[in-house]
Amino acid sequence: MLRSPWIVLLLRVALALAAAWLIVILLLSLPGELADEALWFRIGAQAVLSLVIVAVLAVIVCIWRLLTLVQRDRIFSDEAHRWVDAIVWALAIGWALLAAGALVVVAVVFLTPELRDPGIPMALFGPVVLSLLPLLLMLVMRGLLQQASGYRAELDEVI
Repeated sequence: MLRSPWIVLLLRVALALAAAWLIVILLLSLPGELADEALWFRIGAQAVLSLVIVAVLAVIVCIWRLLTLVQRDRIFSDEAHRWVDAIVWALAIGWALLAAGALVVVAVVFLTPELRDPGIPMALFGPVVLSLLPLLLMLVMRGLLQQASGYRAELDEVI
């Protein structure tokens, strides 16, 4: 189905590097960065950010499985639909956690007179909106996969 197996190989390498980077951040960098913060903030931020990273790792696993289906020319199967649905759910959960965490930070900033600064809410607005884009794109792609699967089934019946 794919004209070049190099594309799949390069994507797998990129996915492996991204997963390794996220695991290093999850296990080493994030706890160290939050060590000097107040306990309530450290626990909340560690929980939210860790769950967001786990959601992204789940997306990486799902994409890896979809690449396997592409290589086997089974991308229009029910199995592919399940993996795409898993990606949508992982992205939705990760986005909801990120948005909720940002909302809590913004609330703390605005309710604490010493911290009241529009820079932090504006800085959080960008990542929240930008992280919504992959979710919305995946919903469109899921619809396209369903439509293409229907066309493929019709074509198989004709042949």
